[in-house]
Amino acid sequence: MKILLSGGQGFLGGRVLEMLLEKGYGVRAVCRRPAPELELKGAEVVRADLRNLAAVREVSKGVDGVIHCAAQSGVWGPLHRYLQANYATTVNLLMAARLGGARWFVHTSSPSVTHTGAPLDGEDESTPYAMSVANPYPYSKMMAEKLVLSADEPDFRTVAIRPHLIWGPGDPHFLPRLVARARARKLWLPRSTALVDATYIDNAALAHILAAEKLAAGGGTAIGGRAYFIAQGEPLTASELITKLLAAASRKGERLKVRGYLPAWLSRAGGAALEAVWGGLMLKNEPPLTRFVAEELTLPHWFKLDRAWSELGYVPQVSMEEGLRRLQEAVALGGF
Repeated sequence: MKILLSGGQGFLGGRVLEMLLEKGYGVRAVCRRPAPELELKGAEVVRADLRNLAAVREVSKGVDGVIHCAAQSGVWGPLHRYLQANYATTVNLLMAARLGGARWFVHTSSPSVTHTGAPLDGEDESTPYAMSVANPYPYSKMMAEKLVLSADEPDFRTVAIRPHLIWGPGDPHFLPRLVARARARKLWLPRSTALVDATYIDNAALAHILAAEKLAAGGGTAIGGRAYFIAQGEPLTASELITKLLAAASRKGERLKVRGYLPAWLSRAGGAALEAVWGGLMLKNEPPLTRFVAEELTLPHWFKLDRAWSELGYVPQVSMEEGLRRLQEAVALGGF
């Protein structure tokens, strides 16, 4: 089986690529820049800009299916930038895959497509989409997911995977920022008892592969056109989760910790105020806190995994405890 993979140089896409190769699948990784590291692992690397439909059509020829992990994440920036990076590129790749003869398409989405600022307390996939453009990243991912799922047909099956808060060794975004703020003694957290679930990197990658394998084996009737929440199934409060991550990410002789805690209401109000200031001054760098981040940390964000368990056969292979041990081992070897 030949699979076209986008985002192979990223955190999630890179692990998906490694696991596909370990299982013996052929992987064609579409990249914007040279990727000798992926070629060394055994992938076929092709250069293309996902914003260029002609280029994407060329590299999509002759593959059985597509796993689309490439995306722009973040909590700040103009809507048009996120729509171009996350929606327009998905339009191109989806169209190219369909015209090129691919039979299935697995899309990396996000639970944030349902984020409205209300609690997500054990929600399932029947939770409606959030339609507000106030948060550009979730809106762009929502638009892309709706497109992908609407493209499902008997001869071209599509699935959306929604992993929540991916973490683990090699994380270039979430963990390094936490660690940097903790080392600078600038890490303040909202005080909240709301539960949040996260996803170890290997589990997030596994969910994509399970979906691809089921679609490739003809299971599209059961899962085609559907979205799946993915997480550990071990929800903790945000402060508990972050404390555990900081402990695992601490170097020998170092004790990373949160400097202090703020009331949840103050965190949300502060995020809104900072957004107003940054927007008014048209500052391009990200504010220290946004409403979206404050809501993610102070409201419940955990999801029922029943659909993924029963339809994909998804069972987390790496527990929170084992993931923390692996993170600690990576840090001991010089990570972060």
